[in-house]
Amino acid sequence: LEQNYPNPFNPSTLIRYRLADAGKVNLTVYNSLGQKVKTLVNKIQNAGLHEVKFDGGSLPSGIYFCSLKQGQHEAKIKMILLK
Repeated sequence: LEQNYPNPFNPSTLIRYRLADAGKVNLTVYNSLGQKVKTLVNKIQNAGLHEVKFDGGSLPSGIYFCSLKQGQHEAKIKMILLK
């Protein structure tokens, strides 16, 4: 899971991640309280580089976390939405 770009962002940002193996992927954004804001990906994907756009236009400014889960692996990044 790579750092989103741009960061800080307004209103949207790109999230890139690379999968070593094909498998079920869950990519979810949470607010600073740990509440789920949006599920961006929840499906089986092939190995390789993937890119997802996250639109935070309807959300307030703040710190958000993006969590990538695949099998036993989990990675997180911090994203900042500045309006």
